[in-house]
Formats: sequence, structure tokens, C-alpha cells
Amino acid sequence: MAKKRPQKKAAGAPQVTNGEVPVVGAREPCPCGSGRRYKACHGRAAAHAVTELVQRPFESLAGECDWVALRELVPAATAPLHLKGGLPEGVPSVTLATVLPMAWPALRRDDGSVLLALQNDTSSGDLSRDMADTLQRALEAEPGTPVAARRVPAEGPRLQDLLDPEAAFEPVVHTGFEFWVPESAESASPDVAASLERANAAAIPTVKLPDVDAAYWCETPEKNHLRWVMPHPEEQLLDALARLHAAGTSSLGDGTRLVGSFRAHGLVVPVWDLPREMSAADCEKPATEFAERLAGALASDAPLTAEERRARGGLTNRQVTLS
Repeated sequence: MAKKRPQKKAAGAPQVTNGEVPVVGAREPCPCGSGRRYKACHGRAAAHAVTELVQRPFESLAGECDWVALRELVPAATAPLHLKGGLPEGVPSVTLATVLPMAWPALRRDDGSVLLALQNDTSSGDLSRDMADTLQRALEAEPGTPVAARRVPAEGPRLQDLLDPEAAFEPVVHTGFEFWVPESAESASPDVAASLERANAAAIPTVKLPDVDAAYWCETPEKNHLRWVMPHPEEQLLDALARLHAAGTSSLGDGTRLVGSFRAHGLVVPVWDLPREMSAADCEKPATEFAERLAGALASDAPLTAEERRARGGLTNRQVTLS
């Protein structure tokens, strides 16, 4: 049987260079005029660009550890965002929110203010670029309208390009999602009200420790937990935790236990089980004392002992990757 001849490009089809080819749907004809679908032509490079995972999307942002916590651990929270060069005319404020009603990526409120959601699914491997694209579109949206999700171009600004690096990142944890509706829940549309009710019912009570960076207490039906996002390099942090664990000093007091850690957006999040009666306020002093012990362990460059290596292996086996 004769082999099929390769298809020729369509005669007279417009030809454009790589830099001029716009992004279209994967199954649509490639705008370059090759006659092939976009995903089999110029979409290959674009797909690689948007799926390449950025391990630490919030790196160099103020409060990187709290960004990770609000993305992965905290149900309801907000934080004011400060833009380079100040706010555009007609935009009184920009606020980061963990989630928004109906999973909107962003919302331009009636008064012109912007809410930007953090926990939405994104189209690429660079969460920072995806959110920057959403933020830019929200700033230009008509007041009173949500911003829809879209496939983000492979090139574009990131949050690091849009946010003021000198401004502090100060999250506020809420007991529910009433911040969605600035006036009252009764004034919400039926869809928003239903979404608000579902979100409030699913929210796990969470409190940010005021004097410990990026440490969050939460209450679950069985027990309480402390989840603490830490900025230290993973290997160094695991070594330090292993030293403390082997020495019997990795707990936060009676009835508490370091049970493992999450890995999220390039950072490690140690997790402690707490007794049901241990509140967020009760965690403050032991967590501060633990931070001092951890600093000493991080400063050590001595090789791990056999017992410390076993402790490290146990901690590594109890790691769960969230992102």
C-alpha cells in the first residue's frame, strides 16, 4: 500500500510569524494558515509555556507564606492589595479574597472596587501570571460585573510586576463569607445568597495567630490543628524538624504532636495535631517557643545522627503535596 503523502499547506493561506500568531482554541485552525489545528501547530509551544509549572508563584511578594496559606489552607480571608503607582481612577480599592461567589475569578463592584479571588482553578502553570491577567481585566471591567475565566496568554505581567513590593501583606481571616455582600446578605441576588449559604456551611473555623508569621489554627470535628507555612528551604527545614523530633522537642505542649507536613507552592507547611480544648490563643506561647527552638536547629550544620535520620524519614513519608 502506498504511503500517504504529507498534506500541503492551503494555497493562498495567510502566513504569519511565531510572534504574530494569536492564541485560539486547541481544535481551531491555526491562525498561521498551515491548515492544521492550533494544538498541533503553533499551539504546541504555547501549551508548553502555559503548562510549565512555576514552583513558587508568590516568591518575592510580601507575605509569600500568607499567600500560600490563603491559597491552600484558609477558607475565608481577605487582604488589601497595593498596586505599583497607586490605584487607577475610579478604583477605590483592590482586595484579595480567598474565594468569590459562583467561583468568579474577580469582581468589579458597583462602587468600582475590585475583589480578586485566590483559590480558583487557573489555565496555566503560573498562578501569578494567571492572577495578574485577571486583575488587569478586573481593573478595566464595568462596575457591577464579574470577570470571567479565560485562557491566559503565554506572555504577560505577573503579580510581582503589578503589586507594590514595599507594601505589607496583611490578611484578615473571617468567620464566614459575608464580605462578599458589603451591605447585607439580604441584599444579595438569589444566586449569590445561595452560594454564600453553601460556602458558610463548608467553612472550617480558622484563626491566624497574631504573633507568629503564617501560622493558622483550625478546628475540625475530631481535633484541632496548627498549620504553619514556613519560608525555609525544604531540605534544611526537614533536617531541623528531624533534629527537634528526635530530641522530643517538636511538639507544642502536652497532647500535641507534629504529624507531618504539606508541600504547597514551593514551601513546606508543618502540621500539628492539637487537643480539642486547645484554642488559637493557647497556641500562641508554645508556637513562639517552638520558633526559637527551630531557629537553633536551622543554624546547625552537623550531620544528622542515625536517630535524626530515622525521624527525618518519618517526616518525609508523612508529607502531602497540595500543589
